[in-house]
Amino acid sequence: MRKSLFPLEQELGMHYYASDTPGIGGKLRTSAEDFLVEEIPAAVGDSGPYLICKLTKKDWELQHAVKELAKRLGISHRRIGWGGTKDRHAVTSQLISLYEITPEQISDVWLKDIRLEVLGHSQFPLSLGSLKGNRFDIIIRELSGEDIEGQIPLVNECVSAGLPNYYGVQRFGVIRPLTHRIGEMILKEDYERAVTTYIGQSFPEEPEENRKTRTRYYETRDALEALHRLPVSMSYERSMLHHLINRPDDYQGALKILPPKLLSMFVSAFQSWLFNTALSMRFDQGIAIDEPVPGDLLIFENGREDRVTSQNQGIAAQHIKRGRCIIAIFMPGSLTVTSGHSGSAIEHLLEEQGIGPGNFEKAQKFVHSRFNGALRPISLMTPVEASQEGDRVQLKFTLPPGHYATTVCREYMKADPLKMI
Repeated sequence: MRKSLFPLEQELGMHYYASDTPGIGGKLRTSAEDFLVEEIPAAVGDSGPYLICKLTKKDWELQHAVKELAKRLGISHRRIGWGGTKDRHAVTSQLISLYEITPEQISDVWLKDIRLEVLGHSQFPLSLGSLKGNRFDIIIRELSGEDIEGQIPLVNECVSAGLPNYYGVQRFGVIRPLTHRIGEMILKEDYERAVTTYIGQSFPEEPEENRKTRTRYYETRDALEALHRLPVSMSYERSMLHHLINRPDDYQGALKILPPKLLSMFVSAFQSWLFNTALSMRFDQGIAIDEPVPGDLLIFENGREDRVTSQNQGIAAQHIKRGRCIIAIFMPGSLTVTSGHSGSAIEHLLEEQGIGPGNFEKAQKFVHSRFNGALRPISLMTPVEASQEGDRVQLKFTLPPGHYATTVCREYMKADPLKMI
């Protein structure tokens, strides 16, 4: 394994690469067309109150696309559901569900770089996880590494065998990597700090004027001044500031101005940070990605779960080697499950933060979303069709839901995360 030396990846718990190659360098998303994502959907029916549409978008963040679509239809954004959040600077295709909307209403909607195609109906809305996976076709340009032709097959082998299944940098925000910290503040019920951090914490990659405005608000808490200075494009921040102008010090209410799914993503991002950090701590201890240790949880192909003991450790290693099961870490929530070495690491992290199952239960009521906790495999593996042409490499592969294409690209590139925006 090779260590990452990038501060942003260190902050987000992504400390290691599986392969020892120096990396091919390069840049993702030189254009949106260089990053194609196609959702592999579940079956679509022909009856029910939910209209199912294929949404194809270019250079749109999903939450903003849904908000604009709802505005055009004259409905609440809460009537629109989806199975997965896709990349912004990309061309993406996915299904969405719309409650009690007709095909005729869809035909009247026009938004730049968004296309809607009616596919059918469903008795139930789409929700996170209701998809089979995603197909990716990605081009990496401006390569800078040496012996690129020799590196690619070595990384191909590592990706097929298994990479650390980190949550990618976009899970936390690359320009403003603070979603997990906002989630931590929600769990601690520190709503004032969550709001002032979301609006007021600035980062170096932001435009200078925005940084100044954010910093000024962080220092003064002057909502009216900040509202006058923030650009119209910062709609979430502006909505929160409007609320604070009308109801000063109601930080809990200001935070709830945000869409419930965005609030849920904050808490989920904190769970993701716990997973990344615990996985890296496992590697710090010299435990290989396919090496089971007593206490580890296993997920089998048929969905069955088991726990490694000193008695079945050898058998578990054989099952993993033959691809019958995979080691997983339980990301904590309102339920308590201990998972071997990694579980102990997470317990230590939570203890440091002063967070327990009760905090997740309170967050569930605040956000109106469940945070029971979930098992996540510690390794990501997929065959990759990789080809080089001049100063570009093209990667084609498929991933299950919740796995990150940038985690695969990162293994080839070993470049600054800002090159993956």
